[in-house]
Amino acid sequence: MRCNMRIIPAIDIIDGKCVRLTKGDYNTKKVYNENPLEVAKVFEDFGIQYLHLVDLDGAKAKHIVNYKVLELIASKTNLKIDFGGGLKSNEDLNIAFNSGARQITGGSIAVNDKETFQSWLDKYGPQKIILGADSNDGKIAINGWQDDSKEEVISFIKNYQKQSIQYVICTDISKDGMLQGPSIELYKTIIASCSNSNANQSIKLIASGGVSSVDDLHELKEIGCEGVIIGKALYENRISLKDLDRLL
Repeated sequence: MRCNMRIIPAIDIIDGKCVRLTKGDYNTKKVYNENPLEVAKVFEDFGIQYLHLVDLDGAKAKHIVNYKVLELIASKTNLKIDFGGGLKSNEDLNIAFNSGARQITGGSIAVNDKETFQSWLDKYGPQKIILGADSNDGKIAINGWQDDSKEEVISFIKNYQKQSIQYVICTDISKDGMLQGPSIELYKTIIASCSNSNANQSIKLIASGGVSSVDDLHELKEIGCEGVIIGKALYENRISLKDLDRLL
């Protein structure tokens, strides 16, 4: 049976290279390929349509850094790219969209500068703006996961849902890069809580972190996730592109 949940491989960028971290710790950096375009083309060749591209340098620097990588992948493939990491200003946002992003993800700014983030949502609409809700022990983590905020994950998402947000990427940081399975209970709670909200519609929840097998993908689909981001499981061959090809 074909999967109608979107499969979204991740490419994380440091110094222009394709890397992975564990639990967001920059000291755990592992370089998988020095040419992110090459990786993106392999994904596209296997029928992948979507790409989650993260500017880890930007997340740390608090402004967009690796937009040239975005521009290259967007111009050389037909992948539909959502881009995040360090987007803190209108200028950052313009650079991201002008470089080829189909959607952008805002996390820290949605905590620290709600007025600006809301203005992006109002201007570009909920199809273009994704809420990044990265969870550390139930609280939203910000600034490339270097800091914790006081925002509770569920209330944070529900508040923006009332402001018309549709797409939400939620990463359980404790699961990220661990290959020990995703945070199923957290996602169930989010989906149930936001389905009962007074907002006009349910959110489209994109799960991220911990995916280690095809069984994880089926479970995320069953609980109602709209999409799933896969990173280390692909790079470490725990899930093959042929596995994904059978699901697409």
